[in-house]
Amino acid sequence: MPSFPIKMPSFISEKKKEKEKEKTLLEGVDVIDWDEAMQQCGDDEEFLRELLGDLREETDGQMAQMEKIVEDPSGQPFIAFVRAAHVIKGAASNLMCEQLRVTSMALETRAQTAVSDMAVEDSKTSSVDKKTKHLELVLKELEGLKLAVKKYHDYLVEVGV
Repeated sequence: MPSFPIKMPSFISEKKKEKEKEKTLLEGVDVIDWDEAMQQCGDDEEFLRELLGDLREETDGQMAQMEKIVEDPSGQPFIAFVRAAHVIKGAASNLMCEQLRVTSMALETRAQTAVSDMAVEDSKTSSVDKKTKHLELVLKELEGLKLAVKKYHDYLVEVGV
């Protein structure tokens, strides 16, 4: 009996591609480089733990702001995404939280591209179509950041912060 390859519906293959991208983006990237973070804090573990807790609160606050943007993307949502992702990226960079840094940088870059593209007049594409397209791309990057935030939270529980 001949076997025929079964073609997966496009939405399933797209989901699979997204999962692979998430794996690739965070693959081999530590949640935190503890030794480097300790060095940043003058080898004061108590201080580092305090800062990691502060980063959790800041990250959660920025993520909540981005969720509000997702619920109501009116106005200029991409500028708000850039700002929120930038805050997370900066704080994560200072504490050597690499997964947060990588994913927030990807989101910031994607949202900045949207800001730049939305500023360009294009007679071929409506601004609504451009905004929709960019929102889809930004939301994909936001999913990567959500995964990194979850892993960061899990890590903090694991180390007792």
